[in-house]
Amino acid sequence: MPHDIYDTSMMPPPQLIPSYPPFAPHYSPYEVDIKTESQTFVDDIPSRKDSTISTFSAYPAPPLSGTGLEESWIQRDYFESQRETFAEEPVDFNFFEFAHGPMTPTHQAIIQVDDCDQHLLNHFIDNVLRLIFPILEANQHGSTRNDLILPALESNKCYLDCCLSISALHLRSLQGSHGPHVEQLDLDVTRLRYSTINELCTALARDTDHAQILEATLGMIFFQCTVGRPDDGLPDIPWHHHFQAATSLINRLEYPQSLARNSNTHPPFNMTLAAWIDILGATMLCRPPVFADTYREKNVAMSSAGLAELMGCEDSVMFLISEIACLEALKKDGMDDGQVCAHVRTLGEHISQTDPGPAVIDNAYSATGAIRPKQLSKNVTAVFRLAARIYLCGLVPGYDRQQMNVAGLVDQLTGLMGFIPAGPDGFDRSLAWPLLIAGSASLPGSQFRTMFAQRSDQMGDLALSGSFGRIRELLQDVWQLSDEALARGEIQGVHWRDVMQQKGWDFLLI
Repeated sequence: MPHDIYDTSMMPPPQLIPSYPPFAPHYSPYEVDIKTESQTFVDDIPSRKDSTISTFSAYPAPPLSGTGLEESWIQRDYFESQRETFAEEPVDFNFFEFAHGPMTPTHQAIIQVDDCDQHLLNHFIDNVLRLIFPILEANQHGSTRNDLILPALESNKCYLDCCLSISALHLRSLQGSHGPHVEQLDLDVTRLRYSTINELCTALARDTDHAQILEATLGMIFFQCTVGRPDDGLPDIPWHHHFQAATSLINRLEYPQSLARNSNTHPPFNMTLAAWIDILGATMLCRPPVFADTYREKNVAMSSAGLAELMGCEDSVMFLISEIACLEALKKDGMDDGQVCAHVRTLGEHISQTDPGPAVIDNAYSATGAIRPKQLSKNVTAVFRLAARIYLCGLVPGYDRQQMNVAGLVDQLTGLMGFIPAGPDGFDRSLAWPLLIAGSASLPGSQFRTMFAQRSDQMGDLALSGSFGRIRELLQDVWQLSDEALARGEIQGVHWRDVMQQKGWDFLLI
């Protein structure tokens, strides 16, 4: 297996400086015990190993932001809540095939971490973990923690270092640019990123433990979408370089073949995560998704890759976004306008076939304030479906965002956002890509821009970081440049991808 994908010169060797004292963790009513083993070194010689048992918070039930209901809903009758939550249809709580298998109730995770990084582990489990897969958590409560993160932290050193670097980056974003610990956190982020890359290179050279390497590699890609601010400016390797390594590992593990055959059994979680990155990442780079043929085969067979359960959007719509990305790449390579228009028409018809109609959209919360996972997925899918139409319209020769059909699609998407739970515990962060696509097509004075500003305010500090924080800043620049062009009478506004290039950004915005 090639292991020279990574250029470690892009990550300068960090200075190793003792970390500052840990922040006090925040506990919620739901808890899990984790045993951590920390190693003390004197002159690089191990001198003592300590074991401690810590109680970390699991997920509290979501607050009822904007519902007008009392927060004492937990005290309501349990069976009433369950009946209302799952009246739509049962949720499969063992949907994915996870790399490690589920933790048993009696299992106590043992995570080995250096003393200087203990506070980063605490912060990751207490504050970062809950941000990573909000839709998965809505579908399979506790799965992110028990089936995915804790088993990987326990058994995969490379994954652990990746998560510790993400924890330091999250702490840095909370500090702002002039906080008292920013310099130390910068050193922690760089040190742990460098350690992770070195471990990945070593593992790739051994050509063993492919599933563990893939797990860590996908973590390096996706976790960056959850934390960090647009202006971090810390040395890093572009996400698509990581994905080259991930692609090689995915092929070695024969996940595409497994997914193509797999019409009734549970999909491998890491293949589903890779598909999400692959499809929307292709739109970042104006290229076909790496596994586009696999998605096409799945779409024809009408079988699931697990995308709705993981990120909310139904597979059929995501597979069509893959096809639109392929068409955009063909257009860029010189496909003539007539062929482009024919393909746009065909794909538009396919998108219409996935649309069950407006009656499907409904409140994502039950009367007791519990989330309705299936309804949430229907609402999220509707947002992605409209964004896919806007994306497709942008490929039509002579595209003009002032056209009534484009403005109408943006307005429809704006209205649908009213059915997506808002605020810090809502799901706006899961909609970075459709919000970017619709936002970049919005006109001055558009209702979309008002809605986006209001929902950003409701999110508080979470609106400043991760992919949402990045599209928030990107859209401001796109709007300024496009509105200026519009005022000059220019039909074609600036493309968001061009603005990213001008800013030197190489982010995955999902």
